[in-house]
Amino acid sequence: MLNRLDDYPIHQTSEPLAHPATSDANFYDRTWFNGYSADASRYFGAGLAVYPHRGIIDCAFSTVEADGRQHCFFGSALAPQERTDTTVGPFRLEIIEPLRQARLILDDNETGLACDMTFSARTSALQEARQILWHGTQRTMDATRFAQFGCWQGTVSTPDGDFTIDEQNWHGTKDRSWGVRRVGERVQLGAPKPFKSFFFLWAPLIWEDHVSHAVFFDGARGEALVREGLTAPLFHSPDEIPDELADVATPMGAAVHRVTYHRGTRLASQAEVDLIDVYGVTRTITLDPKLRFHMKGLGYGHPEWPQGAWKGELAIGGESFDPTDLDLLAPENLHVQQICVATDGTQTGIGALEQIVVGPYEPAGFTDFLDGASG
Repeated sequence: MLNRLDDYPIHQTSEPLAHPATSDANFYDRTWFNGYSADASRYFGAGLAVYPHRGIIDCAFSTVEADGRQHCFFGSALAPQERTDTTVGPFRLEIIEPLRQARLILDDNETGLACDMTFSARTSALQEARQILWHGTQRTMDATRFAQFGCWQGTVSTPDGDFTIDEQNWHGTKDRSWGVRRVGERVQLGAPKPFKSFFFLWAPLIWEDHVSHAVFFDGARGEALVREGLTAPLFHSPDEIPDELADVATPMGAAVHRVTYHRGTRLASQAEVDLIDVYGVTRTITLDPKLRFHMKGLGYGHPEWPQGAWKGELAIGGESFDPTDLDLLAPENLHVQQICVATDGTQTGIGALEQIVVGPYEPAGFTDFLDGASG
């Protein structure tokens, strides 16, 4: 099965590019974005993914504003044979220049959400270490990921009104990942496995002249499964980004997190991240949340529109909800991003704090599947 990309000298296996190297049904290839205003009053997220073995392509776009509702668009379709075709109904992703600019378009549709926005990178693509998680002898996650920071310009329409996005006042992050992780309908093979706790924390932050990045996966006792931090320069335009990607980022020797939770929930009220360089010098960053976005608006844990689920040859849907009127311990509401003001004692930045904690987690005092913080 061939597509246009097969005409380029980029093959990594003896198969055409449409054939993943693994036959795991949970193989995926995703592009994800967020965007937020410098005053933390508005946020949007968007994503598009292909699941080759499931024959599915899906997408989502969602917005929220301070003291307002979160609006969501979902789309799902039969995946095209042509991998360069990134269209799902009224939604499409255009790569204007790889690792430099991308355009998101959502044409008018029944949900009342629409957009036409361009993301311009302001950093190099920052590759994270390969992320592998195990459940017994099974790899439940085996993915490569990179993040890229930038700015946005364009327009957004919502059921509550329209707004304009400009590069001076809108920041954002692009997140590309591919590999294996649990998506779509569960594939049960043999004896069921016991539940395993899950903790994830991600903190991509923008400062005046650089960015910082930290990612954590923890086990139930708080043990580090994945733990990584880095810093990288921030450029004024995509043209300034060097073509040579090596040695652009400064990796940390270690990274540590501390999270305080709202009483009775698993939602962070504040967090601290220590970036410890290779010489042992510690930079402590304090994160104060200002705006909350629920990741179910992009399909993460959504009961009706989960990622990688078959909805037919083409289906779109949407919903709106008040983030302040949710049961924060309901499974679909645990996964959030919060736009935070970041401080390290000498400077101030802004960025996202993404988190989800499911099951017992000793550092927070969680002992059950969905109990909340006692303090």
